[in-house]
Amino acid sequence: MKLIKVIEVIATSDKGFTEATQNALAEASKTVKNIKSIYVKEMNANVENDKIVSYAVNAKISFEIDK
Repeated sequence: MKLIKVIEVIATSDKGFTEATQNALAEASKTVKNIKSIYVKEMNANVENDKIVSYAVNAKISFEIDK
């Protein structure tokens, strides 16, 4: 029997949503092992002077728990 746990994280990037998602995974993997999937729940961007200045994702990361 496999046990899967889910955590929710928020990560940012000044380059795009793809990099923000990669940043979420990179940071989570520093302390969480056996990551199986990442689900981007929400995306948003901050705007200044009619230009996007940063991107953010709210992501759910699933990982298998060792028994």
